[in-house]
Amino acid sequence: MRRGVDESGRDIMSKVKDKTVKKRSKEEEEREEEEVFNKKLQSEEEEDEDLSDSEDSVFSGLEDSGSGSEDEEEGDDEDLKKGEQAEEEKERGKKEDEYEHDTSDEEDIRNTVGNIPMEWYKDYPHIGYNLDGKKIYKPIRNKDELDDFLDKMENPDYWRTVHDKQTASDIVLSDEQVQLVHRLQRGQFGDVNFNEYQPSVEFFTKDVMIHPVTNRPADKRSFIPSLIEKEKVSKLVHAIKMGWIKPRRVEEDSSGRFYDLWANEDSSVLARHKMHLPAPKMALPGHQESYNPPPEYLFTEEERALWEQQDPEDRKLPFIPRKFSSLRLVPSFPRFVHERFERCLDLYLCPRQRKMRVNVNPEDLIPKLPKPKDLQPFPTTQSLVYRGHSGLVRSISVSPTGQWLASGSDDGTVKFWEVCSSRCLKTIQVGGAVRSVAWNPNPAVCLLAVALDSRVLVLSPALADRQVVSSSELLSSQQGVDSVQGVEPVTWSETEGEDLSQGIRLKIQHPKAVQQVVWHAKGDYLASVMPDHSSHLQVFIHQLSKRRSQNPFRRNKGLVQCVSFHPVRPYFFVATQRSVRIYNLVKQEMTKKLQANSKWISSMAIHPGGDHVICGSYDCRLSWFDLDLSTKPYRMLRHHKKAVRGVAYHRVYPLFASASDDGTVIVCHGTVYNDLLQNPLIVPVKVLKGHVLTHDLGVLDVTFHPMQPWIFSSGADATIRLFT
Repeated sequence: MRRGVDESGRDIMSKVKDKTVKKRSKEEEEREEEEVFNKKLQSEEEEDEDLSDSEDSVFSGLEDSGSGSEDEEEGDDEDLKKGEQAEEEKERGKKEDEYEHDTSDEEDIRNTVGNIPMEWYKDYPHIGYNLDGKKIYKPIRNKDELDDFLDKMENPDYWRTVHDKQTASDIVLSDEQVQLVHRLQRGQFGDVNFNEYQPSVEFFTKDVMIHPVTNRPADKRSFIPSLIEKEKVSKLVHAIKMGWIKPRRVEEDSSGRFYDLWANEDSSVLARHKMHLPAPKMALPGHQESYNPPPEYLFTEEERALWEQQDPEDRKLPFIPRKFSSLRLVPSFPRFVHERFERCLDLYLCPRQRKMRVNVNPEDLIPKLPKPKDLQPFPTTQSLVYRGHSGLVRSISVSPTGQWLASGSDDGTVKFWEVCSSRCLKTIQVGGAVRSVAWNPNPAVCLLAVALDSRVLVLSPALADRQVVSSSELLSSQQGVDSVQGVEPVTWSETEGEDLSQGIRLKIQHPKAVQQVVWHAKGDYLASVMPDHSSHLQVFIHQLSKRRSQNPFRRNKGLVQCVSFHPVRPYFFVATQRSVRIYNLVKQEMTKKLQANSKWISSMAIHPGGDHVICGSYDCRLSWFDLDLSTKPYRMLRHHKKAVRGVAYHRVYPLFASASDDGTVIVCHGTVYNDLLQNPLIVPVKVLKGHVLTHDLGVLDVTFHPMQPWIFSSGADATIRLFT
């Protein structure tokens, strides 16, 4: 027994000694590692100062860092420690590690710091901890760019070498790993043997299966009432009993929803409310409603036919009296439901307050306008008809003297007429449908501008005295004029040969089809319009004396319909589809924008005074603008039934006219007062008819005589008519 106790005590003492020796050896190893690391750092700093070549030195905590100055006893202790460590390593080798052959792609078991940034260890000598909890020291790297380049050139595995930030070491990828990276870069699966097109196994289909998907038994809670829900319900019931929660009450609308307006009507109510209106009473039945009325109340065939032709509102009786021999033969009343419904309408739509009607004479509500006889002179009758064109006469213009009339038609001709005799003096073939003609307003020259296709022609008809004709020829010729290069899309050219003999002096070529030409009051400037959404070249201003053209706008805000010059001031009016913009040519800025309140503006005219504008539109409206009053129309006239094609002011008389596709020309009296506080007086005075509608087109253009109160109109019937 004593021997057994002694042996067990000796074993316990030996184990305690082994543990204390191991602890001391661990502590001494850590101290030695820190001392060696500090010495290495000092030696590296010295080598950096003395040597230029760099060598990689990997530090290992197992290297011997002893010095010659230590005692012999310490050397003996170290030998003992080494012996103990060798024995421990042998014991570990005997025990097989279950994780020795285990690999993982997600983590590296050599460093156990976890998923943290490696930047946190940049200021420390170690980079993490191993499985035993010991520090993993960083390898000492002294590579510069030159070493990296030499390694790139000499090392055949440089292209497959990657740097592991977690262990701070370089890893050479194997062929299998390189192939895996290539497959992932191409968007393929990592496993080579994986078939992405293999047929899928449908676990849940529309077919009823015999066996369930899972054979798991049902839970107990699936067929036992929930205790949690029971607890919640008991709390809600307690709250309702205590009055904390008030349930919703269903309001019964059956009672009091319908009521009688005139249920309590007596004399006291009538006495208190003087404006009370009693309920309308039904008329008592008469002899007509009897089942056996007297013969004089029965309708004859004529009265029956007249009753059927009348509207229900105009009939004296809502039914036809009929006669029956007995009451048993009377059928049901077919209009019974309709009559009851009308009675209900009479009851609940009856006004509850008596309104005093003001007795006003309807004639007093009509504004008092002067009689047309007091506003004479104005054109009233058709005097002359100018015939000779074979197509639509789209545009006409009168000379400044009032003696000659020019017209342009779709038959490709421009004709000059004598106003008083309706005789055609000259016909010029221009070779295309004429869209617009405009006579030069300057009486010192005799020139006509014609717009057809993409050209503007300047004609000299020679219908004046020699001095005027010579001045016109001088203005249209290029003698004494320096050639000025204008806008590139516009080209000026003089005519020769047959065109020159016909009177065509100049041709102005435009990039697109020209729809309108208009002259400045002085007669030197000419404006042309080319409506086009896709281009900013819609308006050009040409100077005849210098042969110069310019585009005044960088970009156009909308589709330009027509333009006009101010008769006195340097203003330029540009009409788009819905508005009219007024530009100051001197300041080169927009001064005002007029809103026409119409869908599509067709024509425009400026008052000789320059303060009023009228615009015709395709939606049958004529807008009068007072520029000093507002940017909205002062008056909207809707006298025409179809589209308004042309409008015009008279230069001398207070008259303006509008032409429409309904074949009429309406002449209105428009007096403009010098007093700004007095509004213009606008009175329609005459409707002129005479043109025949052709292809749903009526009057296409209208213009006044410059001196007389006469008006010219051109229509789709290829005629021009003079009304005086």
